[in-house]
Amino acid sequence: DGLAGALACAVIPGITSIQALAASHAIPLNTIGGAIHITTGRRLRAEGFPAGADTAIIMLDGTCAFQILPPDAYVIWWGAYLGTELELRVAGPLAEVGHRILALRAEARARHGWIMDTYLLRPLENS
Repeated sequence: DGLAGALACAVIPGITSIQALAASHAIPLNTIGGAIHITTGRRLRAEGFPAGADTAIIMLDGTCAFQILPPDAYVIWWGAYLGTELELRVAGPLAEVGHRILALRAEARARHGWIMDTYLLRPLENS
C-alpha cells in the first residue's frame, strides 16, 4: 500500500515476462515438439539444465546461474526491463555473450537501483 500510486503501471492481460522475452527477441518459446521447462535461477544452479527439456526459461535469478553451465553448449536469449523504455536484450551463444550479460546487468542494476530480468536457454543442438 505504501507504493500505491507511486509507480505508474499498465497491466496487459495475458502478457507475461516470458512472452515479452520471446516477442522481444522474435523467437518462439518452444522448438518443434519440444518441451519447455520454467524454473528459477536457484534450481538451475542446484540441478543444472532441466533433464528432458529442449528449452529452459529462467526467472528470479539474482546470481546469473547460467554461469554454472558449460558455455560452449548453450545459446541464451536474455532480457531485462522487458516492455519498458529501459528494455535491454542480448542473445547468442553463451560462450560469446555470457560476460556481456553479466556486465550489462550489473551496470543497469547500479544505474536504476533494481533489475528484473529473465532468460531462455537452449542447448546448441536445439537452437
